[in-house]
Amino acid sequence: MKRIDVNIDRIVLRGFDPANRQAFVSGLTAELSRILADPATGIGSAAARRTPVLHVGKTSMEAGQAGARKLGGGIARAVGKEII
Repeated sequence: MKRIDVNIDRIVLRGFDPANRQAFVSGLTAELSRILADPATGIGSAAARRTPVLHVGKTSMEAGQAGARKLGGGIARAVGKEII
């Protein structure tokens, strides 16, 4: 089994309610963990590399903690596509 280290130094979310920060982080962490743990993704054959900036593009967010969690999951899927 390979060890995978993912370091995210900064996430910039303009107009994001700080009260929903933990829900966002929870969604991001859960989805990214699921993606990286899935053998079907082929992450075991991925080469080490750095991606200095990942632009996800415009996205809409539903209100509240559920929307923040869903946004976190969407960003995790974008990160997963970039590293796989």
